[in-house]
Amino acid sequence: MSSNRHILTAVAWPYANGPRHIGHVSGFGVPSDVFSRFQRMSGNNVLMVSGTDEHGTPIQVLADQEGVSARELADRYNRIIAEDLVALGLSYDLFTRTTTGNHYSVVQRLFTTLHDNGYVFTRTTKGAISPSTGRTLPDRYIEGTCPICAYDGARGDQCDDCGNQLDPIDLISPRSRINGETPEFADTEHFMLDLPAFAEILTEWLKGKEDQWRPNVLKFSLNLLEDLQPRAVTRDLNWGVPIPLEGWSENANKRLYVWFDAVIGYLSASIEWAERVGEPDAWKRWWQTEDSESFYFMGKDNIVFHSVIWPSILLGASGKGDRGGEVGTLGELNVPNEVVSSEFLTMEGQKFSSSRRVVIYVRDFLERYSADALRYYIMAAGPENQDTDFTWAEFVRRNNDELVAAWGNLVNRSISMAAKNLGEIPEAGELTAEDREVLAGSKAAFDTVGVRLERSQFKAALQEAMRTVAEANKYISDQAPWALKKTDPERMATVLHVALQLVQDANTLLTPFLPVAANKVYAMLGGTGTWTGMPRIESGHDTIGDSEEKVDYPVITGDYVDNDARWASTPIVPGTPLSRPEPLFTKLDPSVVDEELARLAGDTE
Repeated sequence: MSSNRHILTAVAWPYANGPRHIGHVSGFGVPSDVFSRFQRMSGNNVLMVSGTDEHGTPIQVLADQEGVSARELADRYNRIIAEDLVALGLSYDLFTRTTTGNHYSVVQRLFTTLHDNGYVFTRTTKGAISPSTGRTLPDRYIEGTCPICAYDGARGDQCDDCGNQLDPIDLISPRSRINGETPEFADTEHFMLDLPAFAEILTEWLKGKEDQWRPNVLKFSLNLLEDLQPRAVTRDLNWGVPIPLEGWSENANKRLYVWFDAVIGYLSASIEWAERVGEPDAWKRWWQTEDSESFYFMGKDNIVFHSVIWPSILLGASGKGDRGGEVGTLGELNVPNEVVSSEFLTMEGQKFSSSRRVVIYVRDFLERYSADALRYYIMAAGPENQDTDFTWAEFVRRNNDELVAAWGNLVNRSISMAAKNLGEIPEAGELTAEDREVLAGSKAAFDTVGVRLERSQFKAALQEAMRTVAEANKYISDQAPWALKKTDPERMATVLHVALQLVQDANTLLTPFLPVAANKVYAMLGGTGTWTGMPRIESGHDTIGDSEEKVDYPVITGDYVDNDARWASTPIVPGTPLSRPEPLFTKLDPSVVDEELARLAGDTE
């Protein structure tokens, strides 16, 4: 692959009704960051965007329960989630929110174009009402038995067991998830997105991805096209983006539905980023040019929104589909190049559930363990291609055996020996066949690991990177430089030079996975400046919700381009001063397993 490509990393929007747990970030967070860091190191122009998803009835319901407004609740969790994602090292160019005036404007412009092109139309449907409150119940707050596969936990919008789209009235024995009551159904008028009008063009597009997408994602997406139905894009609620049409915008209890506005956030965030950097049209390089590519990261429960619904919106707004139409005011927009979906992460054999306390939030995890340790576990043992169980025993084992005993040990003993005996990176003398072989293998790993990362095969990429660590440790053990100090100091210097070059290479290979440690190793090797950029929180400035007053709100951004990390074997510089290194990772006591299991069981705080 050539460099200087424009890569859009579109990361699923975490819902702002509570802090995110480690199952969430294993799907949308860490994989997208590893991918983005690799692409930047490869010389590509990356734009990584997302934000908190803040509309919809679930937030309104929770706000009512807590006695606060929906905006107050969204404000609180927008900040908490942003702080947690920064602590995890996720390198967003912009992490914003869906309640900004900019987002409202972009959503309304796309809706208007779809309406003008005939891809949204009104239909009277049956809406679910709570008998006790008289309020509309959101689809996701109604559950029952799926009429297609008989799964008893199907939601009113989708069955997670068979993946089919549903309407609440389709469910057998529907019940409210709020209080268990049986909902009543009343006539209500809504705008519908004409998904069947895109079936043909979506089928052709998806079949062109057969050698590119993960098989589970592609098969699932193609199956969805077999029975596409129009889907409502509005709801009866007062918290959301107003409908920008005469006779509708004045209705305080009709709003564009949260799933419709959230996917548009990828575009609105890109536009907001361009305004922030002072180049209002810069977003077009990632959305309208032929050399741009877009990669969407999420958990498998969001596949339908990214492989069917969002492409339909983009196509319809570009005048493509069965009805044709005009290109909208935002121009012709690119559809996704790849939908990178992870499976589910469970915890000690159980589904994550905040209500049942089967959960560990990102913030709580990072109070006790390092961000890199969590990132490593997710990428080494996470749900890349199948549902995977997080266990504390496996987390401790991987931390101690792989991060501490393998990578940390290689860094510590190589730099310690060179610093203690020579004080600097030594010159290499004449290289032996063993020296050349291990250096060649280390250099070749950049192509092998790079190909895996390019295809979002993160587990295989990390395994290959750690293989080079194992080879480097074996090389040092075989050459035993500590035994050469008196007998052959010149050979000792050569071995240590080779060892330090192996550390430099391995650190580069591991940088996308372990950015915090990568910066430390860079400094240990005498590097100055910044090796790989880390995110920070700054202030955004816009209206929020229906307010006309502009306010500040937290956004994630960072400087990720003017750094030293490059995806290549960079020669170390002899004569660079070295100092004794600090331990790179912390070894965990096995008692951690019992402590965490007790905490999970509620036996301790």
